[in-house]
Amino acid sequence: MTSAKTLPAPAAPKFASIGSPYFGIMLAVMAVVLILSNIGASKGVAIGPIITDGGFFLFPLAYILGDVISEVYGFKVARKAIMTSFALSVFASLSYWIVIALPGFNDDYGVAKQSALELALGPVPQIVLASLLAFLAGQTINSWILVKMKARSGEKSLWARLMGSSGVGEFVDTLIFCTIAASVIGITDFGMFVNYVVVGFVYKTLVEYLFVPLTSLVIRWIKKREPSYGI
Repeated sequence: MTSAKTLPAPAAPKFASIGSPYFGIMLAVMAVVLILSNIGASKGVAIGPIITDGGFFLFPLAYILGDVISEVYGFKVARKAIMTSFALSVFASLSYWIVIALPGFNDDYGVAKQSALELALGPVPQIVLASLLAFLAGQTINSWILVKMKARSGEKSLWARLMGSSGVGEFVDTLIFCTIAASVIGITDFGMFVNYVVVGFVYKTLVEYLFVPLTSLVIRWIKKREPSYGI
């Protein structure tokens, strides 16, 4: 009678600590991208039949950075990056409120400037709420799936982790964000809303997929230069 062979347990996934400067740089860029995206998202954009918002070209960069942080540093560190970015985003929104509320000059230029600030930055708090809930849910799911997939495959199949996690995360993010932010940017009917959701999801996911080769190169570059990676 032969005994059944037991398969070896998969090796624990490798991650780095956050003692090097690379994480700090990526966290700073993620926070800036998120804050700028929130401002841009207050403007509705129509490119032919395509309906989107002014932050469409920035927001995918935050997810790409989230992928890099999750792959190199792990889920707990990625979650800290998400919460820190949103804390700074909320701080920026509070700063806008204070700037708008401060008494301005009463001349024509001062009145026009105040009106411009209110129109440009006034809707941002609702955009921040939409972005907070959407990015928190989408990026957390994205990071969790990526790390779980890495636990199964180790250092192999990086492209599959990036594409699989991004697709799910972007869908959750886009659906939540568009549902809350649609009224702010002028989406008034269901057809426009569906257009907004579909275009946002397809665009963001496509950008991330197109950048997978570059994201993979960046991840490998950082892994080689992180002294603590795998220790």
